Amino acid sequence: MKLQPDRPDTLSVTGYGVGWIGVSGEKISHSLVITSLGDKFDWDCLQFSDLTPRHFERLSQLPVELLIFGSGTQLRFIHLEWLSPLMQRGIGLETMDTFAACRTFNILAGEGRKVAAALLVEQP
Repeated sequence: MKLQPDRPDTLSVTGYGVGWIGVSGEKISHSLVITSLGDKFDWDCLQFSDLTPRHFERLSQLPVELLIFGSGTQLRFIHLEWLSPLMQRGIGLETMDTFAACRTFNILAGEGRKVAAALLVEQP
């Protein structure tokens, strides 16, 4: 029984592994941001310790209702004060490891939700 409509018109994560993510068939080996609206851009951070408030300020400008933060190979949380720009715009944030973030993005984008995924891709 099919419960969700397919959304072939949106970006999707088509695979992942240590040090890479496949987005709509393209293998990418650096951190990136994708949205269900079709946006895809590089996210200039090589590891979790590179993140700054500036990274999340930029994400607060996306026209989405939810941001999924993929924190790399393990679950790690950002500083609470970095969430202020997101909260001011009414954008929710969910944090999970990057592989879980990929799966969650696909589900929510497939449902037609306005969602973005900021995916930290760490090299081994």
